[in-house]
Amino acid sequence: MSVTLTDTIRQQLELNRTLVDAELDRILPPAEEYPPSIHKAMRYSVFAGGKRLRPTLCLEAGRLFEGDEKVLLRVGSSLELIHTYSLIHDDLPALDNDDLRRGKPTSHVVFGEAAAILAGDALLTLAFEAIADAGGGAADRILQVIQELAHAVGTIKGMVGGQVVDLESSDTTGDAARLEYIHSAKTGAFIRVALRAGAILAEANSEDMDRITAYGEKIGLAFQIADDLLDVLGSQAELGKTIGKDQQQHKATYPAIHGIEASQRIAARLVEEACDLLEPYGARAEILQGIAQYIVGRTQ
Repeated sequence: MSVTLTDTIRQQLELNRTLVDAELDRILPPAEEYPPSIHKAMRYSVFAGGKRLRPTLCLEAGRLFEGDEKVLLRVGSSLELIHTYSLIHDDLPALDNDDLRRGKPTSHVVFGEAAAILAGDALLTLAFEAIADAGGGAADRILQVIQELAHAVGTIKGMVGGQVVDLESSDTTGDAARLEYIHSAKTGAFIRVALRAGAILAEANSEDMDRITAYGEKIGLAFQIADDLLDVLGSQAELGKTIGKDQQQHKATYPAIHGIEASQRIAARLVEEACDLLEPYGARAEILQGIAQYIVGRTQ
């Protein structure tokens, strides 16, 4: 039986996940390091599972432009620390109040709310420390990555800003522009910067940066639309988290505003446009194009 592109993508995702997990183990303090309570909490959430999508996007964007594998792996893995911090904080009672993440009890359920908050804080700061120490003789590019990453997780069209507007938008069902802002900031900005980080580290030129940025914007929005759809159509067993919460909390989502079928069409169109952007790179871009397709076809 011939190997399909889908098989190739899944194999590459698994290979990248293995590489990233090993790097994360090197970055994180040992669980027994004093004070052990915080290090156990950090490791619990980081190694609770996950696709390692953001590190993979950083790696594959950097590989597209022949970047230094060691530097890409260190920076990409550091992005997973930030992603995990955001999940820990999102699950807190003051925010989404979730007891389940990736099929396991959330950090605050296992370690208590105070420890969960501090674990998230520690992962965020450790990520920037690890990026600054990535080396590779690329201090100027590392500095640019740090600046762009800090902005992407901040308040102006970044993750924190998107989370704030999301919290303030409960019971909002008809504001499509606000919904797109939430998705683009809360989820899309970080996915975009993961790709840009890889391209920056590989010294991509301005035209390449524009293409990879536009690709990131489109798959970032498609990813969150897919998440919205999974909250309606997915299963808790596959997702590893509570489903139906968006509707219970009367949150604005793509299915709520546009309907399920229209949301599926929008996500598919975004992925097609994202893949078209990478056509000039030919076979070198097949992994990134495949990841875009994977995003809308996933069940978890």
